[in-house]
Amino acid sequence: MDTLRRLHRKHLMAIPYSSLAYDVADGVVDLDDDSLFERSIVEGRGGACYHLNRLFHRLLRELGYDVTLLAGSTTEGRAAFRTDVEHMFGRVALDGDDWLVDVGYPGPIYLEPLRACGTVQAQYGSQFRLVDSASGIALQRRGVATRWGVVYTFTMQPRQWSDWKELEDNLRTILSDPGRDDSREVLCGRAVDNGHVFMRQRRYLTVRNGREQVRTITDDDEHRMLLSRILSGDLG
Repeated sequence: MDTLRRLHRKHLMAIPYSSLAYDVADGVVDLDDDSLFERSIVEGRGGACYHLNRLFHRLLRELGYDVTLLAGSTTEGRAAFRTDVEHMFGRVALDGDDWLVDVGYPGPIYLEPLRACGTVQAQYGSQFRLVDSASGIALQRRGVATRWGVVYTFTMQPRQWSDWKELEDNLRTILSDPGRDDSREVLCGRAVDNGHVFMRQRRYLTVRNGREQVRTITDDDEHRMLLSRILSGDLG
């Protein structure tokens, strides 16, 4: 279990989440793992959950772990993409327990694998729990000064890559709408030793030891500088 913990945490710290690394035209389902590895890992450009968790899934499988794909959904994602098969992450069966693994979520997430059980689990100042919900299981998080909030909902149903085809089709339909604003969403983030740092458009969020700070970045030069630091890992 110690090895899996280190792999998970080091991956989150080494490879950024980045909406800028890929285009929707690259697809979600029929991806080439070697090309993904070159762009996301070797070049250090990161990617979204379909890239980062796909590569992590392959890494764990080749290391001999019993790993299964899972699908999650967020309130925002369901509204935007009209499907419950949205977020991609995984489950590892190890030492008689199931552990959730996720190295590709664009927001504060567990830095180390989370045991799939009903108890509250603390990590680096944040707390996590799994509770029953109308659509399956809700993963909730709270910080030192925040209330419980849902990260995403999911089921333990094993998934295949092809299950994300509906999302891929819906994404292409939505983004091909001639009435849609062409501005590209900026969503980048990276784990640090005691939390996370994220930029969503102009909203800069840091979570350190469970304490959150948010501010809006209005200066273009500062915005570019912070994005560069997140993507490079130069976060001090």
